[in-house]
Amino acid sequence: MELSDFFSPVEISTDNYADGQLGKLIDKFLPEGDFPEIKNYKLAILGVEEDRQSVNNIGCENAANHVRPFLYKLYSHGSSANIVDLGNIKRGHTIDDTYFALNQVIQELLRERVLPIIIGGGQDLTYANYKAYESMRQTVNMLAIDPMFDMGDAESILDSNTYLGKIILQQPNYLFNYSNIGYQTYFAEPKTLELISKLYFDAYRLGETRSKIEDSEPIIRNADFISFDISAIRFGDAPGCGNTSPNGFYGEEACQLAKYAGMSDKLSSIGFYEFNPSLDKKGQTAHLLAQMLWCFIDGFNNRKNDMPLTDTSGFTKFRVNTKEKHEILFYKSNKSDRWWMDVPYPPDQRLKYERHHLVPCTYNDYVLACSEEMPDRWWQTYQKLS
Repeated sequence: MELSDFFSPVEISTDNYADGQLGKLIDKFLPEGDFPEIKNYKLAILGVEEDRQSVNNIGCENAANHVRPFLYKLYSHGSSANIVDLGNIKRGHTIDDTYFALNQVIQELLRERVLPIIIGGGQDLTYANYKAYESMRQTVNMLAIDPMFDMGDAESILDSNTYLGKIILQQPNYLFNYSNIGYQTYFAEPKTLELISKLYFDAYRLGETRSKIEDSEPIIRNADFISFDISAIRFGDAPGCGNTSPNGFYGEEACQLAKYAGMSDKLSSIGFYEFNPSLDKKGQTAHLLAQMLWCFIDGFNNRKNDMPLTDTSGFTKFRVNTKEKHEILFYKSNKSDRWWMDVPYPPDQRLKYERHHLVPCTYNDYVLACSEEMPDRWWQTYQKLS
């Protein structure tokens, strides 16, 4: 089956955009044209016409078509070449057909080193995104920007409220780490928070994140793929979601998180889910999501390519001993001033862990280590690598 068989083309008119607007700069799969050669691009936008397992939010399958008119009108202030809009993955005969199509598309894009920007659709599509990495036998770090943990239980069916539990229970499992940014405590079951802690996963409350949003950058920088639930944004800024609430991120904070995601050299796919145009007010949520996509693209265009996997020649190295008798190696990029910590792992596990032992961190983690205190990020990763 050809990749193009999964897609319906972009239906929006593309003739009335000025020079510099994304509508003119982004290549598109149009009804009258051939399917693009994906290997020629760095970013690929794709909608997913699927909402059957979106809890309390039927109508989100139409999200992408409502975001495009706002996105295309925005002006690029940097290089926006090598972006393609592939159109929408068509709703399958069954939900599994849609999952299969999305899985296959993401796999092909990843193989060609093209970063998929997914506009859902229900957040259960995150499961298909994860399965694409599993099919490639790649151990990954996942980040959810979400007001709650979509855990469910072993007997639950797969939907937008249970996809995380299905990923964690998957065997063999290729999930190395899960992080959540923006959870709201009153939506979280105590037993779920206990499980997150026992698995050495990371969770950051909404208030904690908003008080110093720049501290979310290294958390985002550690992710291979991101699932962004629009209900993480407060109702006043993004009313177009059946599960939104009075509290959440402000629009400008959501844009900042999206920009951090774009800047991350490690990130290889991202999905924005649960936007429901039928609940939107005057296109407010569609407009905000378009600006978030613009910020992601802007961040991508400003990547520093300084993730120190093997070559650390462009970094300053610091050695710090803690009172637990552990030596921590810190690396500071000479190009971007960003920081990483090196966490030791068993030599015979190199192929499994070589992408995860360098943990993004902040200067404050270095200061903490210098005072002989163990940074939490280092210790949690050490437990998983040991």
